[in-house]
This record gives sequence, C-alpha cells and structure tokens, in this order.
Amino acid sequence: MSIYFTKEHEWARVNGNLAQVGISEHAAHELGDVTFVELPAVGKQVKQGEVVAAIESVKAASDIYAPLSGTVVRVNSALDEAPEQVNESPEQSAWMLELELSDPAETGSLMSKEQYDAYLKTL
Repeated sequence: MSIYFTKEHEWARVNGNLAQVGISEHAAHELGDVTFVELPAVGKQVKQGEVVAAIESVKAASDIYAPLSGTVVRVNSALDEAPEQVNESPEQSAWMLELELSDPAETGSLMSKEQYDAYLKTL
C-alpha cells in the first residue's frame, strides 16, 4: 500500500488496483471547519485531474480532483452525516471515495509523502 499526493492537495492510498481518495491535512487546515462534502455517484468514471467531488467549509467551497483515473466503486457515506471528520482525520477515516484504477501507472505523476511535504514548504 502506497500513498501519493497531488499539487491540489488530494491524496490517493493505492492498494493493488484500488485507491482511496481524500484531501490532505494541509488542505483540511486551509479550508477550516468543513460543513458539507458532495460525493460522486458509485459507477462514475473519472479521468485524472477531473473534478470528482466537492467540499464546503465555513471559509470556502472547493472542487476535489481525481488524483488517478478510474471508476468510483465506493463512497464514504459517513461524511454525509459527519463532514467534520474531514477536519479530524483527513488522511485516514475521512477518505471520500474509492476508485478502481484504469491505469495504475498514473501514480508516477504523483508525489510521495516526502515530496509533498517538501512541496508544501515552497507555498
């Protein structure tokens, strides 16, 4: 299992041909208190970089971009009732969706945790 990050602050935890997707701790902190998460429909097909979900907070509304291409096979419906989980555990229990990957090689265009941490220092 490996975790990858995008410059837009999404993460993908890849295990075989599946990837859980969420937003980074940095993004959750920047957004402030999350009030709503709009999750995609199961079965939706997305390409890397396309909008796949949306998130609203007391400060802003933001699109969530698919870090990898694939088909949505599962969503974290617990976020419907408790969107604040995104602030409490953005990189663990507050995953947003799970993709069945159409091209696992796309992970090569993403950053490792170490690369992402270094990227954050440039912002």
